[in-house]
Amino acid sequence: MLSQFSALPTEAFRADLAEIDRLPTLEIARLMNAEDAGVPAAVRTQLPRIAAVIDAVAARMGRGGRLVYAGAGTAGRLGVLDASECPPTFNTAPGEVVGLIAGGPDALVSSVEGAEDSRELAVADLDALRLTPDDTVVGVSASGRTPYALGAVEHARALGALTVGLACNPDSALASAAEHAVEVVVGPELVTGSTRLKAGTAQKLVLNMLSTITMIRLGKTYGNLMVDVRASNDKLRARSRRIVALATGAGDEEIEAALAATGGEVKHAILVVLAGVDGPTAARLLEESGGHLRAALAATPG
Repeated sequence: MLSQFSALPTEAFRADLAEIDRLPTLEIARLMNAEDAGVPAAVRTQLPRIAAVIDAVAARMGRGGRLVYAGAGTAGRLGVLDASECPPTFNTAPGEVVGLIAGGPDALVSSVEGAEDSRELAVADLDALRLTPDDTVVGVSASGRTPYALGAVEHARALGALTVGLACNPDSALASAAEHAVEVVVGPELVTGSTRLKAGTAQKLVLNMLSTITMIRLGKTYGNLMVDVRASNDKLRARSRRIVALATGAGDEEIEAALAATGGEVKHAILVVLAGVDGPTAARLLEESGGHLRAALAATPG
């Protein structure tokens, strides 16, 4: 196992960095920055695959399916982070985007020994969600061989769910197990084997794309405006007013009236202003259009 592990690009030893600890701090920072700069290019090679995944996920979520991330350690934490940011950003329903981490919530802040090595734990975590064929499970693993991520993808695929393997090594077991493979090969890390660095950055970039562009496809934005934002605090309430202003060009009084008429729902308020309808009509039009504001606007008379 040691020889197999050490052969992975993400685990490779960089002899040219063997004395990095003797360099001035600024030089180490420059080296690290130069390493990080190559990550977007590695992601770019996978864009066609990422786009195919997004279209497949959006089709299923449009039918009521869920997006589930499953990973261990850094990979699991990144999945939980991405999932947790979808409700305030896109007003997704609870459980619509889910992050599973080996070892459960305790593993977010500390190591849970042995959790990442358990396929059975992944099966139990997924069974608790009662997966359907409209759900998507994305296994996330830098090495592409983490048993928890592998177990999640294998079990989900057996249940008929869409499966995606996101790894940072080529020809990974995770990619082979999944219906869709995304392998962002970033090479050896600045600190040997520390895959929270370039590999973690690559995973974060891909997860950003998966959730954000899927939500765009589902009508959660109007142009590049977050029209489904959940105004749960003062900052987001101010952002809601600004979004309505940018989308409509309306003045403060009209914006406040529209938001009041729609219970603070940004998308509905925009429709009230642009289409000249009342709050209940805006809600009906959006429901009939599947939540797509452009479609709702096109369906209004005049």
